[in-house]
Amino acid sequence: MKTCYRKLRQFYGDLSLQSKFYLALMVTVTVPILMLGIFFYNKLYDMVVSYTISQEQDASAKTSPQIEDMVQEVMDTYTEISDLPFFQTLFHQPVNSTFSSLASSQKAAEFKTHLDGIVNRDLITGFRIYLNLPNTSSPLFTGSNTREYFGAVQNIRGTYWYGIFQGSNISELFCPSFYLGKQEQEEYGDMAYIRSISLYYHGNVYRGYAAVYYSSQPLKEVLSKNLSLDGSVSYIINERNALVASSDESLSGIYWLNYEDIEKSVMSSNNFIERTILDNKIYAGFYRISQPGWFMVTVLPSSPLISQSQTLMLQYVLFYIIFLLLALFLANSLAHSITNRISSVIRQMGQVRKGSLLPMDDPVYHDEVGDLIDTYNYMTQKMDKLIADHGKAAEDLRIAEFNTLQAQINPHFLYNTMDMINWLAQQGRNSEVIDAVQNLSKFYKLTLSRKQSISTIAKEEEHVSIYVHLQNMRFHDSISFVSDIPDELMEYPIPKLTLQPVIENAILHGILETDHKSGTIVLTGWMENEDIVLLISDDGMGIPAEKLANLLTGNGTGSSGGTNIAVYNTHRRLQILYGPEYGLTYASEPGKGTEVQIRLPAQKEYQSPFIHNTVSGGEDSEDFFEDFRRLKGEII
Repeated sequence: MKTCYRKLRQFYGDLSLQSKFYLALMVTVTVPILMLGIFFYNKLYDMVVSYTISQEQDASAKTSPQIEDMVQEVMDTYTEISDLPFFQTLFHQPVNSTFSSLASSQKAAEFKTHLDGIVNRDLITGFRIYLNLPNTSSPLFTGSNTREYFGAVQNIRGTYWYGIFQGSNISELFCPSFYLGKQEQEEYGDMAYIRSISLYYHGNVYRGYAAVYYSSQPLKEVLSKNLSLDGSVSYIINERNALVASSDESLSGIYWLNYEDIEKSVMSSNNFIERTILDNKIYAGFYRISQPGWFMVTVLPSSPLISQSQTLMLQYVLFYIIFLLLALFLANSLAHSITNRISSVIRQMGQVRKGSLLPMDDPVYHDEVGDLIDTYNYMTQKMDKLIADHGKAAEDLRIAEFNTLQAQINPHFLYNTMDMINWLAQQGRNSEVIDAVQNLSKFYKLTLSRKQSISTIAKEEEHVSIYVHLQNMRFHDSISFVSDIPDELMEYPIPKLTLQPVIENAILHGILETDHKSGTIVLTGWMENEDIVLLISDDGMGIPAEKLANLLTGNGTGSSGGTNIAVYNTHRRLQILYGPEYGLTYASEPGKGTEVQIRLPAQKEYQSPFIHNTVSGGEDSEDFFEDFRRLKGEII
């Protein structure tokens, strides 16, 4: 077995590069696609269901507001009519005039003219007021201005909606088609919004109904547009478990869901739920039409989804066959193209072999790649050694510079804090000792962790908060610290110990040098183009102009104490890590305070943004080191 494996391996190794490339490309192209098809075959139905449901959810979310707008338009129409002077005279105040004079009045004529305009709208198809007057030949029913819109209650007593009003104490009702009488549907419209009204005439009360008729066709059109899958249905059901409108009445009858079941399901969410009706699996989604208390139901049967998934699978197979044939052609063409170009490279690189050579082992397989490796290894052997030597020197230089800068952080804070803890312990203030020790421990845990030298703005903000807290324990809460950094900046990376030296400088050389030895430090930040800017401001003594000019140059740190050295080192670290355009910027007015801007790039992960410069043979070693540092990227 091992012998056969070795022979097979040797046979493959001795194949020409063109044959290897052709074989590898074919395996790479065909096997993943084939495995992908097998893997997704069983999941394809679920994918189709999820995608279709997502489409229907989006469509339903747009459809339900359209239906609510239609309902609102019907209700607004009633409000518009009820605000007319003639309507107000009849139903909103006692009537003392005769019906004859009312029916022939100017208000009645204006009422008719206005209604003639309303019933010619796209949605509204009619309007009718039914009154229970003792005289069925009342002038309201026969007058030229009113007979078209007034009628006797006797005309609608056999309707379903009239029975609902008589049997319940309701004041309004949205009526689907079968609530209305045949004459109503033929003459006025197949749906209606009806309000109960009362007429006070010469001390008597006469009950009546105002009906705004409208067409169900716009509702059906909206419901039909809500569907993207053949065999699906969308319908509206009211609180009396009656069908209001449907994209397909026969399908809505098959996939009917009770109002109570819908109400229970919609209490949790508007997502689609799975149900089984007549041994058929369906997916049903519900949206509430709030004003009338309706529900819009969208039902997706599983059989079209299965057909759709099978169609997609067939398309995938056809696409795979076409792609396979194309891959065969491209593999052959590409193999010829690459091997020819590699042979040209080998011949060109062979000129290098006329120089001084180092002995190298022969490649295991004698194909085009073997020849290329044989030539390339010769040329790269010395180059790798040269780059490694120079690279090590460059890395050592940069690490030394970084560590030197970071090591200059002033340690006096530790000594002073330990003295304070000792004094608190002698005073018997144990709770404050525990608080100080815990905060000091957390402070140096954040400071001295060597796992990485890059932290986050959130941790740096926590670090300086602990520092200010410890200083306040020492200086009797004389420092107010306000941090107002936006939440979206908190997780951006920032070098450790960037904020603390600036805060320390503001306390020791700013606030504590004022006469009252108290003040406020504000830390905030914002995004500026592709950079983050952190602003630290204080109301301390400020910095004289001659001292401010040398603060970030390194020339004036000798006489300024450790905090000024730390500020300079912080500035240099940011420039080393990110480039000369980043770092600290000071602005100060003596006697009023100081503002420090810290600018660094907005990077979700730390990246060294140095620009590569090409080094020619005539440049000195320092240029080469700088170039190599930028090629290698970050060290710390």
